[in-house]
Amino acid sequence: MNISKTKNISLDEECVKIMEPLVKKHQGNFSATIRELIIRTEKFLPVNTTAVDDSLFSWMLDEIDGRLVPDNILDKIIDSSLLNNLNNLERHINQRIKDFEWDIKVEIKCDDVTCPSNMLIEIIGTSNKMRLIACMVTQFIVKNSPENSPFNIKSITNIGNSIKIELCICTSKKEAINNLNTFFGRMEDMAKAMKSRTSFWKCVVNRHVLSNYQMVTVHRNYYEDILAGKIPMGEIMIETIAKKPIQEIGLEEMLGLIKQVYEASRVVDKVDIRNDKIVLYHSYRNKDAIERIKKQLVMLLETNGHSYDAKSTTNMIILEHRPEIGIKINEIVNNLKNSGSNLDQELIMFLSFIKGLKHMPDTPMSVSLLGRRIGKTLMQEYEKENNIKEWTLDIFRKAFEVIDSKLHRESEWKLENKSLLYIVRKCNITMEGDTFDTYICRTAIEAFKGALDHAVGNRAELGIRKLLTHGDNICEVSIKIKQT
Repeated sequence: MNISKTKNISLDEECVKIMEPLVKKHQGNFSATIRELIIRTEKFLPVNTTAVDDSLFSWMLDEIDGRLVPDNILDKIIDSSLLNNLNNLERHINQRIKDFEWDIKVEIKCDDVTCPSNMLIEIIGTSNKMRLIACMVTQFIVKNSPENSPFNIKSITNIGNSIKIELCICTSKKEAINNLNTFFGRMEDMAKAMKSRTSFWKCVVNRHVLSNYQMVTVHRNYYEDILAGKIPMGEIMIETIAKKPIQEIGLEEMLGLIKQVYEASRVVDKVDIRNDKIVLYHSYRNKDAIERIKKQLVMLLETNGHSYDAKSTTNMIILEHRPEIGIKINEIVNNLKNSGSNLDQELIMFLSFIKGLKHMPDTPMSVSLLGRRIGKTLMQEYEKENNIKEWTLDIFRKAFEVIDSKLHRESEWKLENKSLLYIVRKCNITMEGDTFDTYICRTAIEAFKGALDHAVGNRAELGIRKLLTHGDNICEVSIKIKQT
């Protein structure tokens, strides 16, 4: 025998009003209405509960401050149809908060519960939980409001244990979303960017931390202009990352650091390392800027103890390792340092070597770097022979007067407007008969720069007025010591 058991359920008038939209939806079918209500209720009932320590939960809330709740999670907590009646929405949110056992209360005040044009939401309770609820309620209303008449945040007031959010209708959903991000999602874009390119941002953050946030990031075009204006770059950051002087970094490690620094800073678009060859891809338009990057990289690798030649195409800079040039440079410099000879003999060696430069491969950058190293070495030997403890411009002038007399180079020095002028009227080492050698001239100029750098370092401002390489009859440079 089948026994049917039934129970009577009494519904008050308020419950009937809540159910009216669903009854209409199911065309008066009360059973279908109850069935849907049960499904909706089960959707929000927790399958199981997990207790979280208060201090841990407080930390979690602090960590997500500035982040919006993912839409799929928000949809599981608050049903979108509740926006049709703000009284129902308020009741539902407070019930959910009660389920969470949070000491928070939400009040929604508006001009019309079903078709409001403005509303004031007040959340009262503890600070970190209160802010999360404020974010969730505001996000729910803004994102579920109609596209043609969305709710926008007008103001937010945070006083003590309450947050008041004023919302009004606007015409742009995009503006409403932007304001939502401004007030509650300040970390949203950053979090998404870091998640999308974790390796890139990890590198950037690491560089900023290691440099104690002394890094400066500028627009690519602006940086391109800086490059064209001869602004140095690269070396300090590489040494900071490596945590050792650039001279102590091995070539393989050095190439990896160049790739890391140049790509992460976005100085170039991409760096390919092919054994000891480097290919840099870029999108610069200014030829001077490209030449500057090329020269800086060659100088950087030279400081590291390796000679490279560089060439460029429309969007690439290619650096080829020239170990034979590096070996020759080291041989010349070491001979100058360790020969035990006096300056006269070293000058003869120097003169003999640069006279033979025309037989070397077409490596103008390596030749220039060689000039600086030899100029520095010559000054070091002059320093030893004359027991110089501290260099001045006057001592430097006397040293080059000696060097020029040994090289049979006709030169003179003048004082003009607090600057010392060095004028070369005839240079035998750059001329062979009527033939002028550009590379030898460049090497001699770089030797002068290397010597000056050793003597006074970055205290000197060097200005080149005229050069034989530019078709002038004389070379003329000005030297001025910076005031400290």
